[in-house]
Amino acid sequence: MTKADFIRNNRGIDDGKDLPEEYLGALYHQIVKNEIKMKADSSVPQSKQENSFNKLLGLDGILNLVTGKQTEEKALGANGLLIKDIQEQFKAKSGKSESVYHSVTDVAILRFMVEVCWGPMLAAFSVTLDQSDDRLATSQCLHGFRYAIHVTALMGMQTQRDAFVTSMAKFTYLHNAADMRQKNVDAVKAIITIAIEDGNHLQEEWEHILTCLSRIEHLQLLGEGAPTDATFFSGSNNELDDKSPRPIGFASLKKKGTIQNPAVMAVVRGGSYDSTSIGINTSGLVSPEQINNFISNLNLLDQIGNFELNHVFAHSQSLNSEAIVAFVKSLCKVSMSELQSPTDPRVFSLTKIVEIAHYNMNRIRLVWSRIWNVLSDFFVSVGLSENLSVAIFVMDSLRQLAMKFLEREELANYNFQNEFLRPFVIVMQKSSSTEIRELIVRCISQMVLSRVKNVKSGWKSVFMVFTTAAADERKNIVLLAFETMEKIVREYFPYITETEALTFTDCVKCLLTFTNSRFNSDVSLNAIAFLRFCAVKLAEGGLVYNKNSKVDGSSIPNANEGASTVEDFNDKDDHTSFWVPLLTGLSKLTNDPRSTIRKGSLEVLFNILKDHGHLFSNLFWTAVFNSVIFPIFKGASDKKDTDMNNGQSSPVSMSPRPEGSTWDSETSAVATDCLIDLFVNFFDVVRSQLPSVISILTGLIRSPVQGPATAGVGALVRLSSEVGSRFSEDEWNTVFLGLKEAATSAVPGFLKVLRTMDNINVPGLSDSYSDIDMSSDQGYSNEDLEDDNLQTASYMVLRVKSHVAMQLLILQVAADLYKIHLETFSAANMSVLLEVFSLVASHAHELNSETILQKKLEKVCSILELTAPPIVHFENESYKNFLNFLQNSLVDNPSLSKKMNIEAKLVAVCEGILQIYLKCTELQSSEQKPVLHWILPLGTAKKEELATRTFLAVSALQALSGLEKASFRRHVSQLFPLLVDLVKSEHTSGEVQHVLSNIFQSCIGPIIME
Repeated sequence: MTKADFIRNNRGIDDGKDLPEEYLGALYHQIVKNEIKMKADSSVPQSKQENSFNKLLGLDGILNLVTGKQTEEKALGANGLLIKDIQEQFKAKSGKSESVYHSVTDVAILRFMVEVCWGPMLAAFSVTLDQSDDRLATSQCLHGFRYAIHVTALMGMQTQRDAFVTSMAKFTYLHNAADMRQKNVDAVKAIITIAIEDGNHLQEEWEHILTCLSRIEHLQLLGEGAPTDATFFSGSNNELDDKSPRPIGFASLKKKGTIQNPAVMAVVRGGSYDSTSIGINTSGLVSPEQINNFISNLNLLDQIGNFELNHVFAHSQSLNSEAIVAFVKSLCKVSMSELQSPTDPRVFSLTKIVEIAHYNMNRIRLVWSRIWNVLSDFFVSVGLSENLSVAIFVMDSLRQLAMKFLEREELANYNFQNEFLRPFVIVMQKSSSTEIRELIVRCISQMVLSRVKNVKSGWKSVFMVFTTAAADERKNIVLLAFETMEKIVREYFPYITETEALTFTDCVKCLLTFTNSRFNSDVSLNAIAFLRFCAVKLAEGGLVYNKNSKVDGSSIPNANEGASTVEDFNDKDDHTSFWVPLLTGLSKLTNDPRSTIRKGSLEVLFNILKDHGHLFSNLFWTAVFNSVIFPIFKGASDKKDTDMNNGQSSPVSMSPRPEGSTWDSETSAVATDCLIDLFVNFFDVVRSQLPSVISILTGLIRSPVQGPATAGVGALVRLSSEVGSRFSEDEWNTVFLGLKEAATSAVPGFLKVLRTMDNINVPGLSDSYSDIDMSSDQGYSNEDLEDDNLQTASYMVLRVKSHVAMQLLILQVAADLYKIHLETFSAANMSVLLEVFSLVASHAHELNSETILQKKLEKVCSILELTAPPIVHFENESYKNFLNFLQNSLVDNPSLSKKMNIEAKLVAVCEGILQIYLKCTELQSSEQKPVLHWILPLGTAKKEELATRTFLAVSALQALSGLEKASFRRHVSQLFPLLVDLVKSEHTSGEVQHVLSNIFQSCIGPIIME
C-alpha cells in the first residue's frame, strides 16, 4: 500500500475529520520500517506423558490449548494452524515487559476466594482425616482445619466457621472414646490451640470447644478411678447409687476386664456427638476387648494435661468484650447440659463458671454487667432445679463467688453488689424447697456478717432475702433470718445507710414483715422495738430538720408502695420520706388481731411521734394525721357502725364484737391516751387537726362496744380539761357539735335494727299488754323460740344495752364539758348543748313508749335468764341530766339563761317529767274510761316502774319549787292541773307527797292568799 492509499483509507476517522497528513505520513513510514507479523514458534516440544490429575479434572484440554501441547502427533490442518496462531499470540502477550503484578493489601478479597473453595477444602480435609492414618497427612489436615477456622472466624463467615469447628470437634471422638486413635488426640490438641489463638472470633462455637473440654475431664476422671459427680447427687439417682459398684481404676480394669462398671460401660458404649452425656443409653453389655481398647485409648489422653485444660479458662481474661460474653453463654449452656443429665450429672463446667467469673471481675462495668446478666439467669435457673442436690451445689457455688466478690470494695454510685446478690433473692422468692430457702438465709447471713464493712449496694438484696424469709411458712427459717437481722440492726446499723440512704427504707420494710410473724410473738415485739431504734437513728442522723417550720410543697418520693395515703406526705426536706414507711407500717400494725402486738405498736408509734415530732413541719404533721393516725381509729370505730347501719338483721353480721375487727377496752384506752398525749404536746403545731381528733373521739363514743365508748369519753374530757382553756369559741363549738353528731348519728341505724323484733313472736305474750304482769314467770324456756329468733333476740338485748350506755355517756360528757367551759360559755354553744340534752331525752321517751317491744325484750330476757335492758332507767337519767343542766345554767349564768329563755325550757321539761310519772300511775288513761266507783290497785310491775320514776318526779317538783315567785306565777296555770293529778295519784314513796305539800304551801298558797 502506498502512502497516498494509506492517507486516503484513514480519512474521516477523527470524528468525521481528517487527521493531519504529517502524522499519518510518519505513522506510515514507521509501519514500513517495522512490519507487523506473528513471531515464529520457538516452543520446545514437551513430554507426551499425561498428567492423570489434569485429565481427571478435565483441565488437560485447556492447558494444551494454552501451552500448545499435543496429545497425539498429527498433521496440522486448518484448525491446527488457527490454534497454533492463538498459542503464538498468548506467548507474545505473556512475554511483553508491560505486564504488571499487584499485591493485595485488603484481606477482604480473601472472603470471596474462601466462599468459592471452602466446600472442597472441608471435603478434602474431612475425608483424608477420616480415612487416613498417615501421621503426616492427618497433621496437614489438622493444620488445614486450623487455618480455615482462623480465616473464616476472622472474616466473620459464621456458616463456614461453624462447619469447620463442628467437623473438627467430631473428629476428636471424645463422644466415642473406645474408638479413639492418635489422630483424634491430635485433633483435641488442635481444638485447644484454636481456643487459645482464635478465641476472640469463635462466638457461638465456644459451645463445641467447651463440650470437648468437659468430655476430656470426664474421661480423665474415669481413668483415675475417682468417683463420678453423680455419686454426690443422690437425689435423682438413688437406684443407681444402690446398685452401682464404686468406680474402678486402670489396674482394676486391666485385671477385671469383664466387670461391667456402669460408668465405664456408658463411656465404652459411647453415643452420638450431639447427646448431652456420653453413653446415655446404658442398656446392653460390653466385651472385655472393648474395655481393653478403652483403657489403651485413655492412656493416649495422658498427652493432654490439666494445664492445657485450665489454660483455656484462665485465658478467658484475655478475650475481648464480645468474646467473653459469648464464652460465658456457651459455658453456661454446657454446664446446664451437665447438670441436667438424667444419668450422669456433673459439675465440671459449674466450677469453671466460678473460676472464670473470678478471673474477669476486673473488667469494666459495662462488660461485667453483661457477663453477670448471663450468669445470674443461669444460677436462678439451676437454683430452682427439681434435683435438690444440684440446686444446693449451685447455691453454694454462688455463695463462694459472692464471697470473693464482696472482698472487693465497691465504688460509689455503683450497683454491682445488688446485681450480684439478686439470684439469691429470686431463688428465695420462687423456690418451693425448704432446704434451699434455709441455705440461702444461711449464705446471706454468713456473707453479710463476715464482710459487713464491704457491703454497699448489696444491702437491698440482703433485706429482700430477709423480708421473704420473714413471711416464710417455716418457723426455723423465720427465726434464723431474724437472728441475723437482729445482729445487723444492733451492731452494724451505721453500715446500712453508709452508701445509700434508701436502704433504710428496705430495712424498715423487712422489720415490718417480721412484725407479722405468726410463729413467735417475741419476734414481732422485738421487731417493733427495732423500728423504734431505727426512728432514733433516723432522728439522730439529722435526716429530718425543720428550722422554721416552712414548707414549699415540693413533692416527696413515695417510699411506701401500695399505700395511696402516702401521697399526702409533702415536705421541703426529701429525707422526710424515710419516716413514711416507718410510721405507716406501725399504723397498719395497730389493727393486728393480736392484742399484745396492737398495744405494742400503738405505744411505739406514738412514742416516736412524741419524741421526734419537733423535727416535723406543719405540712408533714398534717400528712401524719391524715395517713398514719386517722386510719388507726378509722379501722377501729367506723367499721363497727357499718354493720349496725346497714339494716341487716343477721346476728352474725351485726355481732357487736367480731373477732379482729374492733379493739378491746385496753387497746382503745391506750390508743386514745396516746392520741391525747400527742395532741396536747404539739397543740400549737397540730391545732388545725382538732376537728378530726374530735371526730375520732366521738366516733369511739358512739361505738356499740362499751370499751371504745368509755375510752372516747375519757379522752374527750381529758382533752378539754388540759387544753380547753386555749380553745377558741369556734373550737369549743366544734367539740359540742361533735357530741351532737355522736348522739344523733347512731339513732337511725339503731331504730332500723330494732325493727327486726317486730318479726319475732315471743310465746306467752298476748295482744293485750295491760293485763300482763311481766314479773311472773310462766315457765317458758329457750326451746319455745327458734334458734335464729333466739340468737337475734339475744343480740337485740345486748344492742339496746350498749346503745343506752352510749347515750348516757354522751350526756355525761356534755355535762362535764359544760363545767370545764363554764366561764367562757357562749350562746351558740349553749344552744348546741340544749339540743344534745333535748334530743337524747326525746329519744329515750320514744324508746320507752315502745310498749310491745319493751315487753318482748323483757320476756326474752326472762327466757334467756338475762337482765332486762334499762330502758326506763335511760329515760329517767336522760331527763335528770337535762333538768340538772337547765338548773345549773340558771344559777351559773343568769344573763345568758335569760337571753336563751332557759326558765321556760326548765318548766317544759318538768311538765314533761310529771306527765310521764302520772302516766305510769294510770291516772291520765283512766279519764278516757267510764267513771268507776273504786280504784284498782297498781300491779307489781307498775309499782316497780313507779318506784324508779319517783326520784325524777321529786327532782322536777323541787326544781319548780325553786323558781322565783314571779316565775312560778307565770307558769302556774299550766302546772296546777298536773299538781292536782299528783294529789289524786297513788305513790310508792312519801317523798312525792312531801315535796308536793311544800309546793302548795310555799308557792301556790301565797298566790291564793293575795
